[in-house]
Amino acid sequence: MKLPPPLTRPLASDARALCYVRVIAPIHRYLLHTTSPAPATPLPVTAHGPPPKPPAPAAKLHDRIARRRRQAELIGKSGDGGGAKKRFWKDVKVHEAPGPYQFYRLSVACLTLIRSPDGLQIHLDHRPIRTPSKNILTLPHSKPHLATAIALEWDVLTSASQALRQHLIPLTSLVSRAAEIQEKDSKDDSRVRDEIIAMAMRYLDTDTLLCWAPTTLNTQAGSQLRFVEDNTASRSAESLRDIQMRIARPIMDLLTAHVWPGVELFPITDENSIMPRPQPEMTKKVVRGWISGLPAFELAGLERAVLAGKSLLVAARLLVEWSIELRHVRLQQQQQERREEEGAEAPQRFGVEEAAEAADLEVRWQTGMWGEVEDTHDVNKEDLRSQLGSVILLVSGEE
Repeated sequence: MKLPPPLTRPLASDARALCYVRVIAPIHRYLLHTTSPAPATPLPVTAHGPPPKPPAPAAKLHDRIARRRRQAELIGKSGDGGGAKKRFWKDVKVHEAPGPYQFYRLSVACLTLIRSPDGLQIHLDHRPIRTPSKNILTLPHSKPHLATAIALEWDVLTSASQALRQHLIPLTSLVSRAAEIQEKDSKDDSRVRDEIIAMAMRYLDTDTLLCWAPTTLNTQAGSQLRFVEDNTASRSAESLRDIQMRIARPIMDLLTAHVWPGVELFPITDENSIMPRPQPEMTKKVVRGWISGLPAFELAGLERAVLAGKSLLVAARLLVEWSIELRHVRLQQQQQERREEEGAEAPQRFGVEEAAEAADLEVRWQTGMWGEVEDTHDVNKEDLRSQLGSVILLVSGEE
């Protein structure tokens, strides 16, 4: 459709230019489309009788809604989650008895020690603590301190749901792991033991104690460290590699002399390289054989120490120092030290602080230089000591 030409007229007289306004005819005068209208055609009603009833819900739906309402009422009454949030026991007991039951009331947290022929058992009132495989958690008679520590662990819980969190019951979970290894060994099932051995051998190739800083790095005098042996800050002229060597050498010497005699342990990194190198095959074979011969409690303790400190050597040194099953190695070490240093002061025991110092030396060096990240480095430091302390409680005992 063709529109007529616009009308133009001058607006004002100007000596230099004229302004024009284009006047267009109204658009409503023209058709926008030519489609013919199509009105709806009503159809006749062919249905007879009243309209159908609405669909009724199934009978199970009402039961399900009622059950959910009851659950909501229970949650509202309990305040934070129902019966699992409540503590169902009053007293925690350590149970051990060679005949008639004998009770020894402890002064802390109303704990009771009862003697039983199978070993030490921890009871919540009259219910014994069980492992994940539903067996009663039983400890050897030589570990009363471990049993008391587990009882204290349960006595500080305020609800049953807290028992599902392993970080709140670290000793219970660790002893349950040892009991699992014992159960598998009794059935000639070596899968769990083989998994732990494979994991530990992987850490040997990347052991934290053997990862020394290259000498080409500028690690001189930038960090202030304090050590267990003298509780003084590190010397300004001592580099990070020098400190790592000073901490690692005594541990390596003891292990190669008394635990794995004849083996050679090398640093994973060379002086001028950051590329790791594996240990000799003979060393791996000897270490693997030693791990495979460990008892269940020592194997469970080794697993936790390795995972906590990322070091197989530190874990082995900790076991040698505290395990009652490895006391013969400790006696050999003491006899040699007495022969070499008659009248000298007895060396300090390798405990939690010494193991933590060897495991996180580089982290402490970096935080001493750049500072700690709040709620990260401080939490990891305390968690490492807690894990290593649980290992000492697990493997130690009365000889």
